[in-house]
Amino acid sequence: MSDSVRPPLSKSNVTPSLFGPEPEPWEEADQGDIQCAQIVFDLPIDAVFDYVVPDDLRGQLQAGQRVRAPFGRGDRLVVGYCVGIGPPQRWDRLKRLERIVDREPLLSPRMLELTRWIADRYLCGWGQVLESVVPAGVKKQAGTREVLLVRLNPEATAEMTAKLSKKQAAIVEALRTAGTPMTTAAIRELAQCGDGPIQLLRQKGILQAATERSQVGAAHEATSLETPKPIHLNGDQQGVLDRVLKALREREHKTFLLAGVTGSGKTEVYIRAIEEVVSYGRQAIVLVPEISLTPQTIRRFKSRFPSIAVLHSHQSDVERHAHWQQIARGQVQVVVGARSAVFAPTPHLGLIVIDEEHETSFKQDITPRYHAREVARKRSELEGVPLILGSATPTLESWLRAKTGVDELLRMPRRVEGLPMPPVTIVDIREDAMCLGGASIGRALSHAMQHALEKGGQIILFLNLRGYSTVVWCKACGASMKCPHCDVSLTWHKEAQTLLCHSCDYRTPPPVMCPSCERPGLRYLGTGTQRLEQEVRTRFPGVACTRMDSDSMKRPGSHDKALEAFRHGDTKILLGTQMISKGLDFPNVTLVGVIDADTILHQPDFRSSERTFQLIAQVAGRTGRSKRGGRVLVQTSAPQEPAIVRASRHDYVGFAGTEMEHRRQMHYPPFSHIARVILRGPVEKDVHDESARLATVCEAEALRLGLQIGLLGPAPAPVARLKSNFRYHLQLSADELLPLQTLWRSVGPNFKPVREVELSVDVDPLNLR
Repeated sequence: MSDSVRPPLSKSNVTPSLFGPEPEPWEEADQGDIQCAQIVFDLPIDAVFDYVVPDDLRGQLQAGQRVRAPFGRGDRLVVGYCVGIGPPQRWDRLKRLERIVDREPLLSPRMLELTRWIADRYLCGWGQVLESVVPAGVKKQAGTREVLLVRLNPEATAEMTAKLSKKQAAIVEALRTAGTPMTTAAIRELAQCGDGPIQLLRQKGILQAATERSQVGAAHEATSLETPKPIHLNGDQQGVLDRVLKALREREHKTFLLAGVTGSGKTEVYIRAIEEVVSYGRQAIVLVPEISLTPQTIRRFKSRFPSIAVLHSHQSDVERHAHWQQIARGQVQVVVGARSAVFAPTPHLGLIVIDEEHETSFKQDITPRYHAREVARKRSELEGVPLILGSATPTLESWLRAKTGVDELLRMPRRVEGLPMPPVTIVDIREDAMCLGGASIGRALSHAMQHALEKGGQIILFLNLRGYSTVVWCKACGASMKCPHCDVSLTWHKEAQTLLCHSCDYRTPPPVMCPSCERPGLRYLGTGTQRLEQEVRTRFPGVACTRMDSDSMKRPGSHDKALEAFRHGDTKILLGTQMISKGLDFPNVTLVGVIDADTILHQPDFRSSERTFQLIAQVAGRTGRSKRGGRVLVQTSAPQEPAIVRASRHDYVGFAGTEMEHRRQMHYPPFSHIARVILRGPVEKDVHDESARLATVCEAEALRLGLQIGLLGPAPAPVARLKSNFRYHLQLSADELLPLQTLWRSVGPNFKPVREVELSVDVDPLNLR
């Protein structure tokens, strides 16, 4: 696909009914004096609208500011984004802007170019992207208030200030001494006066007053951290760092794939590269998965850089706005955050780093459905700076780009200090008497846990299923309890004494009788983290155990508290979901147990093997990080599965080679691009009929345009009903992105589903449910 930004459409290309009654045409004689602004709105349409800038707003409006403008049949005032100022494509249907919302632009010209590219690539409205990029706290100006600031009138003459009362003279002297505008309260305190003298000076023209917004709170608190001990890089680290520094010093835009095993010291390489960037007076953005934003990670960056901003989803609007302002003013050296931190308004960007680049959380699952890795690629290209993608288990998309020379591959195949990779033992639970009897922890893992505890080690147990029992099943009729709004089984949460849908949050007390056959005898099957915790406490009484999942970590600070207790040795066994699989470095962990390696393996997703390999490799990397060593036990019902076997050997290259050949034969990504179209609605027949009609339209249009596009479906989605909506999907595929984009730009604007049926497009989807 070409990365060039195509020219925006004007409102003359859009159905007139969107704009309501046509305004009066502008006379030809007036046109030379008219200034027009190009505005986009938070709508799923690919259109830019021309508006006349009133005379009183000229000189104030800039691209990147928000405005209020009349829109639609009733000329309802709607907030939009100004993306440019220039002549309109037509003069006969222009309306006037109502007012400017922001004093200063919220988005720079490069950010506008980046968001235009996102809209093009991910087939959504430019206004939708802009609405997503600017945090809600920034739009609301959270944590600020309007204050009246008073200053001396620079045009006031000596004669005007010659005959002043004592109080008035004190006011003038206070402002001269301060050298900056002051609030009336501050003036009253310094001059020991009331409001009267201030008002008289304003009436005489000696003082001027203006309303401005002022920040109420500070963005980050002061922290006192220990100075870190000097770290000496090994040969692998130094070689990688030298190549990155060369790119930085030569101001070279380059994407590096840093493939380093767990514990190889990738973070220290990032930090050394960032130190170089900061020494130039520039800024760096570091993206990490949300679950990797642990106190340990944050502490490591704060100990090396005096000014960092940490951005995550749990921040308040006030905190997010304060950080945004400080970053935009260049007062922050390093921005560390999750997916959306890729849009941090750094004016002097010098480097972008994405750690754990394989993480699926870097792909947004609501419009705009962008992938932060691809956005970072484009932003680093626009800014002319290097991009580092780091992972022990890179995505096959990134691996292919590196192997074909599009990106540069940097390898760190050994752990720091010569530590060996932990041995991984595959345990076939089909032959384990304890597991066959209903236990989650098999005989081998139980013995290994006992031995680790006796030797003073700590243990991590991984299970990627929340709740107590994952299935509630009727022995009499064979029915399972399902959510009434979703095609999903309800999960038994024992602590809350409720059956819970993990998709829509529906809750209901557990029934005494089966709802289907009205007989007693419901059975609770499957194991979640709550049940695992109970089993651990029963088998190892008196041993401190902590569960970490989204149910147990709801209170603010609970995540940090749990990890600190584990770091200090107060907790001996840490168990949980993916929350514990990344961002943790605890030297005393000598055993990692994967309770069920098959939870992802058998999902209807062509990436299931890749994700299984990544998960086992990442969890296994939590142990063996000191001279005490460590080991990993992986419980599975599929011990011969190639992904599990390769992960047990720490053989990423071998796995990638086998899986890539399979993908090539099946013409799956990374050897193709996919656009998944999902239709949903409350009436299944309507959704079915509309999906069939859309497939017919796509097929005919692809033929008319001469596009080589594969079409799969339509069919019910794997989760056929979600939040009371039936779901059908179809899949478009092509060797390159451009044919998919060309087809959808032709089909999308003209395909109007029947009422109550909605559709969405996901380009290069990661979630195929």
